Amino acid sequence: MRKIIYFFMAIVSFVFIVPANAELHVDIVAGGIDPISIAVQKFESADGVSKSDAKMLRDVVENDLKRTGLFRIVNHDAFPEYVKMNDMPDFKSWAAIKVQTLVQASIKPEGKGNYKLEFYLWDVNGAEQIEAQSLIASKKSIRRLAHIMADAIYERLTGEIGYFDTQIVFIAESGPVDNRVKRMAIMDQDGYGMRYLSDKKTFVMSPHFSPNMSTVVFLSYRNDDPTVWVLDLENGDQTKLGTFGGMTFAPRFSPDGNRVAMSLVKNGITNIYEYDLTTKALRQLTFGNAISTSPSYSPDGRYMAFNSDSSGSQQIHVLDLKTGEQKRITFGAGRYATPAWSPDGQFIAFTKIADNTFYIGIMNPEGRHEKILAGGWYMEAPSWAPGSRRLVYYETERSFDGEERTSHIRSVDITGQNLYDIDLPDNLNGVEPTWSPKLP
Repeated sequence: MRKIIYFFMAIVSFVFIVPANAELHVDIVAGGIDPISIAVQKFESADGVSKSDAKMLRDVVENDLKRTGLFRIVNHDAFPEYVKMNDMPDFKSWAAIKVQTLVQASIKPEGKGNYKLEFYLWDVNGAEQIEAQSLIASKKSIRRLAHIMADAIYERLTGEIGYFDTQIVFIAESGPVDNRVKRMAIMDQDGYGMRYLSDKKTFVMSPHFSPNMSTVVFLSYRNDDPTVWVLDLENGDQTKLGTFGGMTFAPRFSPDGNRVAMSLVKNGITNIYEYDLTTKALRQLTFGNAISTSPSYSPDGRYMAFNSDSSGSQQIHVLDLKTGEQKRITFGAGRYATPAWSPDGQFIAFTKIADNTFYIGIMNPEGRHEKILAGGWYMEAPSWAPGSRRLVYYETERSFDGEERTSHIRSVDITGQNLYDIDLPDNLNGVEPTWSPKLP
């Protein structure tokens, strides 16, 4: 179902010392910042590397950086010179067109079936090299080289974890609204290389990656039995998580990958349980007659956010997994659902429903400093990119007479800016996306 790409990377560190007063760095927390201007030269390509592959690599790097909203890609026609690898740039000529960073790169065959990508990153104003790496990958995974290179540039200039060498698993919908076909699918974070992970016969929902990217948990309706299943991404095998005497749904892995939290319906009551994958033990985490669902672990595994209607309306609560104590953290107007804890632990993303409008927002783990990032007729299921800079979610457009209802997978950053759609194949709707950790 999914090809785990054989990939190895050698990083060659060159000596570079950047004085503190010359440090080139972008503040990514504040909104409305001026983007860093970056010039990405044409990749040098040796014999055995097609010009189209070299161009593709450059395009991917530029597109990755541009989509962050933190970088301005300098027009190629404005370049004052072409600097060959190992040659020193004429910094004055680049500074004259207001270029702040310059990227050189080369691609060449390396051994049997591999490519070697080398790149240098220059601080034009500081007149010095600030990053240099050498990457090796199989020819089949050449596109990953560009994403890893873009991650390295992003991380060097922002100080944040990159998220370009990642994937998104989601539910791909096709067909008429009253007879949707739902299939689990996976794609790169920029929408490239989409492929299906389930067939047309089985109704599936709520996919989530394991921390090591080896498996995906999801809800599957088989033989009128809605239960949680596990998909092995290496060989495509699907295994039922267990038999628990009731409907199970909304699964989510623990940060260590050893447990799965999920909702279990028993005697008409929905509570959250935790299943230990090693001991096969099932532990009940919430109690009472309320509907409790959408569990999300804190990154340290000590707490769990979830939504419950125990207070009379759907609100987000936080559970201390050691003591069993829980507290409600949302008190704003409307209902709150689908909490998702950020990888750095600083935020909880959520869906909010108020005044017949759906919103995607973030707040701190105490429920304070709520910030709305997007709003619309229907949107749900926020999921974090590595580094906690961006989220992905889906939005369904309102349909009118004679119009087909469409759903888009969208991404937005934590400032509420730089929102974009992730391209999907024609006539395909995307819902319930989950962003992966960085690929192994």
